[in-house]
Amino acid sequence: MTGAPISVPAFEAATLGFLVYLIGVQITHRLRFLRDFNIPEPVSGGLIAALVTLGIYLLIGRPVEFDLSVRDYLLILFFSGIGLNARLTDLASRGKPLLILLGLTVCLIFLQNVLGLFTALAFGLPPNLGVLLGSASLIGGHGTTIAWAPAVAEETGFPGAMELGIASATLGLIAAALLGGPVARFLIERNKLEPAQSDAAPALGIEFADEAKTSITPTDLMRAMMTLHVVMIIGLALSDTIALTGLKLPSFVPCMLVAIAYANLVPLVLPRLPRVAGTPALSLVTDFALGAFLAMSLMAMQLWTLKGLGLLMAVSVTLQTVMAVAFVLFLLFRLMGGQYLAAVLAAGFLGFGLGATPTAIANMNAVTKRYGPAPLAFVILPLVSAFFVDIANAAVIQLFLAL
Repeated sequence: MTGAPISVPAFEAATLGFLVYLIGVQITHRLRFLRDFNIPEPVSGGLIAALVTLGIYLLIGRPVEFDLSVRDYLLILFFSGIGLNARLTDLASRGKPLLILLGLTVCLIFLQNVLGLFTALAFGLPPNLGVLLGSASLIGGHGTTIAWAPAVAEETGFPGAMELGIASATLGLIAAALLGGPVARFLIERNKLEPAQSDAAPALGIEFADEAKTSITPTDLMRAMMTLHVVMIIGLALSDTIALTGLKLPSFVPCMLVAIAYANLVPLVLPRLPRVAGTPALSLVTDFALGAFLAMSLMAMQLWTLKGLGLLMAVSVTLQTVMAVAFVLFLLFRLMGGQYLAAVLAAGFLGFGLGATPTAIANMNAVTKRYGPAPLAFVILPLVSAFFVDIANAAVIQLFLAL
């Protein structure tokens, strides 16, 4: 019998998130194989924290629940920073990868649901549960799972639909965090790939070797935070306006779009205004926001929800992972040009294809910190994974449920 949850308030949850991140940094810096395979620091610490909360649950029978409101702020802060670094000239001159990536994403959504359907049938489950073993829980993540599980449960009469979807999303997130970096490393080193000479500084993050040399003044940091907050205020107002039309978008999407517009229009209108895009201060803020967000997300995973679903989950997630890795190696990498950008996008595609957009960005950040910048990847992938994918996924899920 499960006891009353142990509730961790927002301030304490954020503090624990910082601690988890710092633990991950120490572990990653001490264990070379984690660095060699580009495992993000918050992943190392976050998985350990999730195991600790699992141990608490098994020991005293009480789940640990975190107030993650600070995490949600960090997510919007991060994507606003990504938007400020976006250059419309890049998208205009190299927009083809965006369309290809969108097409590949739709293909993966179909494949995940087909595989989920056959897995459900193989285990004697109602076929409609296949979407909860497919794109609803993997590309969709926990949010999409929670949105669709009640409808699937009502239609199939299967009482454990929510638990099934949450378990699939949780294991998918772990696989996404652990596999993106190694796959990119394999592609880069096997094909001897290097960043394009025309690429500028990384979209986020300060490379480890340059941390001691980087000078950031309090004014630099304050200017970056001020700009980000202005963008976020406008973006959140836009989000509320969009919601009135009935269209549901994650709050960070309008913020990122406003940031892109700000970064590309304000320098033309106010050329003397100090620039924030591409500065070390902005890189520091976005790197901090992403690291803390991902650490808090992983430490909040409720691994005890996997209880009783062992064989089904092991088979389902293993098959989906193998299929996603093969999709990236043999299709995405080649169609995206087979160059360094394609390898970085491979890490990101696995990150959101099996997990979530922040996992994708963390994977790419770990790769680019080691091998060099790929700024276009940090623009086109979030546009697909955060903007287009929810619409495409909803349409495909409805199609599979109707069939």
